[in-house]
Amino acid sequence: MAEDPGTRGYDVVIVGGGHNGLVAAAYLARAGRAVLVLERSGRTGGAAVSTRPFAGVDARLSRYAYLVSLLPDKIVRDLSLDFRVRPRAVSSYTPVVRRGRPTGLLVGGGEARTRESFALLTGSDREYAAWRGFHARTGRLAERVFPTLTEPLRSRAELRRRVDDETAWRAFFEEPLGAAIEEHFDDDLVRGVVLTDALIGTFADAHDPSLRQNRCFLYHVIGGGTGAWQVPVGGMGALTDALAEAARSAGAVIATGHEVVRVDTDGRTAEVAYRTADADGVVAAEHVLVNASPRELAALTGRPAPEPAEGAQLKVNMLLTRLPRPRDHSVAPHEAFAGTLHVAEGYAQLAEAHARASAGEPPTRPPSELYCHSLTDPSVIGPDPALRGHHTLTLFGLHTPARLFVSDNDAVREDLLRATLAQLDAHLAEPLADCLATDALGRPCVEARTPLDLERDLGLPGGHIFHRDLSWPYAEPGTGRWGVETDDPNSLLCGAGAVRGGGVSGVPGHNAAMAVLERTGS
Repeated sequence: MAEDPGTRGYDVVIVGGGHNGLVAAAYLARAGRAVLVLERSGRTGGAAVSTRPFAGVDARLSRYAYLVSLLPDKIVRDLSLDFRVRPRAVSSYTPVVRRGRPTGLLVGGGEARTRESFALLTGSDREYAAWRGFHARTGRLAERVFPTLTEPLRSRAELRRRVDDETAWRAFFEEPLGAAIEEHFDDDLVRGVVLTDALIGTFADAHDPSLRQNRCFLYHVIGGGTGAWQVPVGGMGALTDALAEAARSAGAVIATGHEVVRVDTDGRTAEVAYRTADADGVVAAEHVLVNASPRELAALTGRPAPEPAEGAQLKVNMLLTRLPRPRDHSVAPHEAFAGTLHVAEGYAQLAEAHARASAGEPPTRPPSELYCHSLTDPSVIGPDPALRGHHTLTLFGLHTPARLFVSDNDAVREDLLRATLAQLDAHLAEPLADCLATDALGRPCVEARTPLDLERDLGLPGGHIFHRDLSWPYAEPGTGRWGVETDDPNSLLCGAGAVRGGGVSGVPGHNAAMAVLERTGS
């Protein structure tokens, strides 16, 4: 239920009720601060929500964000969240046709099963040994880097000493990731599987000199200090509902349906103007935390806009009556879909798709990865007996930048969706269309979202799921002590665009709260 912000002043006003804003609100309210959260939509959660997108079908999908691997246990403990996660049973399966025969790479099912899959695919144990060595190194990197995300920023030199592995530092922080992948692995498919963690929501080539692919890879392999991928029990909405409850229980006021239109600050106090369906209002605060993009922060404060951001993903949600069978009969449907199912993500295929998209053309063989949440968490399928045996399916398409959709978003979306599903069908023993459930109106249960759709639905700049390119997790000129600071001393950025932002982590919210408490005395 939305609350009335009233006319009193607050210690902190938080713009946006997404998960990071709620984390900040809960920490600050528990520390005794008077906190107001203003959220423009009718509910909290932002991109981390569970919805029932298909008419008349009681199945809850994590419609946008869908994993919580970067959420530190520290935040869950500190805020006493009533929230649980489950690890994926299988890491990944990547189908391919070689020598005219359907086969693939299964990572999961125990060490012996994984080693056997590598050997059958590549003809020796070399790639498996390289895989083990490579991921042992990223595991050690995760142990050293992940705990620093909720601490004041270290300098680059300090983080380098903490990593204490010059080979890893060179491979992941200094040289394009493609060099390390090509040095360690020979097989094209294995190279592609490794590279995909560098491309989620990031439009880059393996050898991009900007190293944006390295930064994306880093955040995808350090989660929880282990790199393990976690699924929220009950869907993403279970997390944001728990966070909203924690904030309210601590005394924070959460006003939905309140769109912030202006933030005025002199560095010591601030006024936050908002509008509702019925009226306009203004509240005063000592600090303002903006749980939105840097572009939105600039618009609210009247400062110059940052460099444009561009998202690069096709997000597809589906509901199936059953999981389709792979053409590779050595892998069961529950194994293929329990982890990440990589499609058209060989190393050369990824390079080809990036080159075409860079030239303004949709990939002819669109790369994508799929995951079945209901295999890990069956509770997302409601109690309706008619849904027994049904499964949710999420597809995340790569190398589909916003520029491809500008001419005709609807037409390009439909064409790209058909091409993407055709790539999947090439590895299935039955067409995916035969497995799709239908809604109450008889329509297939499938919805697709382009970067332009995400910009419209969620306000993501250019549809960029991280609000802008990810940052290194160390201090650089102008980043401040916590990585949330702005040009105004009492205005902080607590969304995904903060340093060490991106993903569903709560880290920017935690760090913004810590910055406020340091300044005001905890």
